[in-house]
Amino acid sequence: MPHPLAIRSADVEEPPPGLTEDMMARLVREFYTRARADALLGPIFEEKLAGHWEEHFSRLTDFWSQIGLRTGRYNGRPLPAHAALDLSPEHFKTWLELFAETARDVLPAEGARFFVARANRIAESFQIGLNIGDKALAFREAQKAREG
Repeated sequence: MPHPLAIRSADVEEPPPGLTEDMMARLVREFYTRARADALLGPIFEEKLAGHWEEHFSRLTDFWSQIGLRTGRYNGRPLPAHAALDLSPEHFKTWLELFAETARDVLPAEGARFFVARANRIAESFQIGLNIGDKALAFREAQKAREG
């Protein structure tokens, strides 16, 4: 059975051609270099990943490679890993801004657009899964309306 990240749907664009493993690795390393220096995100990452950065780089390179290259290498469950971090919508906003800036700096324009769009979808899904933010509230309201 394919990993959920590999499943295609009609509204999800295909990754652009020309993406490489080196690009995935550069995106991950550069993003986390910036995130570690960020006043809001840095302390969270340092608390959880101090001494384990290379393992995290490898895992996240697999994650983004799964999305951009359909490698099938990532088999983790990212939501539970983030559940105990006491995240807020502001964390996601900052993460997305840094990620978009990094993607535009290190990837070709078409690749950056693809990954930024995908990161936004992932952030929305995480916020719904963590029950935080406007998307989670809208999702809960829609569920109640469907249930009648």
